[in-house]
Amino acid sequence: MDSASHVASLAQVIQLAVAPVFLLAGVAATLNVLASRIGRIIDRARLMEERLETAGPELAAELHARLRVLSRRATLINRAIALCVLCSLLVSLVVAALFVSSSLRVDLATPIAVAFVVALLSLAAALLFFLREVFIATASTTFGGARKEKEVIK
Repeated sequence: MDSASHVASLAQVIQLAVAPVFLLAGVAATLNVLASRIGRIIDRARLMEERLETAGPELAAELHARLRVLSRRATLINRAIALCVLCSLLVSLVVAALFVSSSLRVDLATPIAVAFVVALLSLAAALLFFLREVFIATASTTFGGARKEKEVIK
């Protein structure tokens, strides 16, 4: 293969890699949101744990209940983060495999497709965990002193 056709082939691979790279940017933004949420959850949990030291029995029971909700929310966000990271790793692998496939003239179409589909499924699962956490956060929020208690918290 002459150098002109090799450059053209490389240019085509770069064009194919653009969409996954944009996906990586979107997942990075999602990870930023998730990291912010887990930070706020941890801060609230620490504050409640400090208040627990001097709380009476009634307040202590309320704080324990809220800490259980925060623990559940943290678990969901951690799962979402793990799945977003998996998605990012798989998309990075897809981009690398595109270049390897083109450079070495090896047919990696099936592994590339499988990795990309698994990446998208990981992202979808991460978004579902995130949505669940948002529902729990909303259900456990006090609006004007009236608490919305629902089974969604459990």
